Amino acid sequence: MDLIIILAVIALVIFFFKRFSNVVYIIVIVDIFLRIVNYINVRFLTGVVHNFIATNFPSSVPAVLAKYSNGLFYDVLMVLFVIVYIIFESYIIRTFFKRN
Repeated sequence: MDLIIILAVIALVIFFFKRFSNVVYIIVIVDIFLRIVNYINVRFLTGVVHNFIATNFPSSVPAVLAKYSNGLFYDVLMVLFVIVYIIFESYIIRTFFKRN
C-alpha cells in the first residue's frame, strides 16, 4: 500500500508540475518526511501511537524499495535513488550559491 501512495504522489507531481526538478524534490521530501517520522517514532513515542506508526509508515523510501523488490532490480532502483539525491544536492548547492 505504501508503494502505491508514493507512486501516486509522484504521478500527481508529474501531472501538475511537469518539471523534472519537482519530481526530484517530491522524492526527497517524501524520504525526509518518512525518516523524520521514523526517528520521532523510535525516540519519543510509545504504546498505541508507536505501534500505529510502526505498522503504517515505512522508515524511508529505500525501505519501500526493499520491501517490493530484490536482487538486481533493487540494486538498479537504489542506484537511481542515489542519483536523485545527487541531483537534489546539486540543486541545493546551486541555490545556495545564487543567493550568496
